[in-house]
Amino acid sequence: MKTETTLMTTSTQRLMITFGMVAFILAIPLMAMQFTHQVDWKLFDFLIMGILLSITALVIELATRKVRSTNWRLIITLAVILVLFLIWAELAVGVFGTPIAGS
Repeated sequence: MKTETTLMTTSTQRLMITFGMVAFILAIPLMAMQFTHQVDWKLFDFLIMGILLSITALVIELATRKVRSTNWRLIITLAVILVLFLIWAELAVGVFGTPIAGS
């Protein structure tokens, strides 16, 4: 007799993984700050990036839960990531010249 097991994660586990990935991404500049002076983030930078990454992750999670079509999930995910990169670029160097520009 052969037994099959499937790996199913609960919504709580998925959220823990999501926020763990956000923390891991934020740890990269934190570690870089220990070794070089070229990375100079303040607490506000970590807070803003944490909020941006968390919102992005939660919207993608919501899309994967609510949208049935794989194609639409992919389109929504790519659109959300594109918006994240555009906001990140604007905050970092002011690509579009809006009042929220970072430099």
